[in-house]
Amino acid sequence: MESGKPFKILVLHGPNLNLLGLREPEIYGFKSLEEINDKLVEYGSKDNLRIQQSNHEGDLVDAIQGACGWADGLIINPGAYSHTSIAIRDAIVACAFPAVEVHLSNIFSRETFRHRSFIAPVCIGQISGFGWYSYILGLNALICHLGMYTK
Repeated sequence: MESGKPFKILVLHGPNLNLLGLREPEIYGFKSLEEINDKLVEYGSKDNLRIQQSNHEGDLVDAIQGACGWADGLIINPGAYSHTSIAIRDAIVACAFPAVEVHLSNIFSRETFRHRSFIAPVCIGQISGFGWYSYILGLNALICHLGMYTK
C-alpha cells in the first residue's frame, strides 16, 4: 500500500457476485470473483484486506459488525441489496468507519429501480460503471481518504 500505515480494509461482495464471469458478462464482465480478489490483493496487501462474499443479507451485516474495531474502512458491492437493505446501511453507520460503495455496471444507465441506493448516503463515495476496475478505484479512494485523515 502506498501509505506509511498499513490500513486494514474489509471488502464485501454481495449477492450473485460469486457468479461473475458467468452471469451476464455483457453487463458484469468476464472476470471471475476470484480474479477480482486477486487484483485487489495485488493492489493492496493480503495481510491488510479481509475479503468475503455472501448471498445473504444477515451474513453481510455480521461481517460489517465483525469488522468494527478491526477495519479502518470498508469497500462494499452490496449488489441488489443496495436498493433494499436498511440493515446493511445501519451496520455501516453503527461501525462508523468510512465506506466506499462499488458497482461493476453503471447503475444509473440501467433500470430505474437500480438508481436509488440505501447504502450510498452513508458512504464517503460511490464508484460504478468501470467493471472490475471499480474495486481498484474504490480501494484507491479509500486508502487516500484514510491517509488524509490519519496524518
